[in-house]
Amino acid sequence: MTDLRVRAGGTEPPVVLLLHGLGATGEVWSDLTDLLGPAAWIAPDLPGHGGSAALPAYSFAAVAEAVAGLVDPRGTVIVGHSFGGVIGLHLAGRPGVRAVIGLGIKVAWTADELAKAAALAARPATVFETRDEAVRRHLRVAGLDGLVDPAGPGLDAAVVRDGDGWRPTFDPRAFGVGEPGLAGLLATAPVPVVLARGEHDPMVSAAHLAALVPGPVDLPGLGHNAHAEDPAALLPLLTPYR
Repeated sequence: MTDLRVRAGGTEPPVVLLLHGLGATGEVWSDLTDLLGPAAWIAPDLPGHGGSAALPAYSFAAVAEAVAGLVDPRGTVIVGHSFGGVIGLHLAGRPGVRAVIGLGIKVAWTADELAKAAALAARPATVFETRDEAVRRHLRVAGLDGLVDPAGPGLDAAVVRDGDGWRPTFDPRAFGVGEPGLAGLLATAPVPVVLARGEHDPMVSAAHLAALVPGPVDLPGLGHNAHAEDPAALLPLLTPYR
């Protein structure tokens, strides 16, 4: 079993399983978990991110298998951002899953985009002279520039010493997971699936989501990391399944 770093809180079921996007850590959900009150929640660092161990090789299915033990069979609502949303859809058939809410999942991939991701996956992690530089790279890769204070306390798991320098803990090989095959995952999902996006998310359009599910949700005024910009905007998406 993959060694995972997991944060958790609350006691009231169902469990809200929070799966972050590529390059981020479970801390990205901190402002949302503050709003969940007594609701039970779990926010892991996905494999190859933060304090969680790397995988020998990365695929969406392999990452989902690594975190599948966090699904509470008594009742779990999955909220996944981008990469984490695809992982959530891979978990949709696990016993106990009530619904999957996917936020900001990139649906359409060009051959050039996939080639660029594969090239990034082949590069070794960059080591920086200072922790501050490594933190800045982490925030840039995770799309959190300007949304998270680089001096904040929630970034300790995002960077690590490497020899005389520092590097993000994110394993760049995870860039190589490939095209997510969203249509197939949605076709086989046995539970309700909500797809949402920030109104200004450049990675996925409203038309892309509308071609896949009825009634996709646009979150007004928000971008790709809507959960970090305005975590309260996600609460109405959770309400029907809690």
